[in-house]
Amino acid sequence: LPGEETMVQSASDTSVADRLRKVGSAHSSWITTAARLVLGGVLIVAGALKIGAPALSVQAVRAYQLLPEPVVTVVGYGLPVAEIIIGLLLVIGFFTRIAAVAAGLLMLAFVIGIASAWARGLRIDCGCFGGGGELAPGEDPGYLWELLRDFGLVLCAAWIAIKPPGRFAMDSALGLTPPPDREDERSGDGDGAA
Repeated sequence: LPGEETMVQSASDTSVADRLRKVGSAHSSWITTAARLVLGGVLIVAGALKIGAPALSVQAVRAYQLLPEPVVTVVGYGLPVAEIIIGLLLVIGFFTRIAAVAAGLLMLAFVIGIASAWARGLRIDCGCFGGGGELAPGEDPGYLWELLRDFGLVLCAAWIAIKPPGRFAMDSALGLTPPPDREDERSGDGDGAA
């Protein structure tokens, strides 16, 4: 019967679509995991390199000439701690979406700060991984590389915020979000009778 053939074809198409969605979901969760580990790792390393030398961190923040002095000190001391905490949350996948948004805002602030320093003709070390302050004559600040790196990290944060939590995440283990292999059920079309 012609109607029966159409029904079988439709069921077959749905099955293929479901399989493709599951494969896409699996790849998506691995991409999220990689983004979490990269962004979290960068933040942990950046914070760890600065936390032992808070005066240099304050000097790096001051070099941007964007904040009033009392705020410079608070940011200089607080930034390494914030970077480490946000980085750890991303690596373990706990409060993943919140950590990704915080990391994205932090990276966006770095992009704006570096672009501002470049636009104003300042020649400073960004202080992203320790150090900071004015550069010696002839030293290249490498602003373009810094901006590309930080903007790439903003994109990682956006991906994580949209598609949390990825694989091996505490959010999934604690039931705060469905595990990645159930993403297809969460985003399915509601016919889960199969």
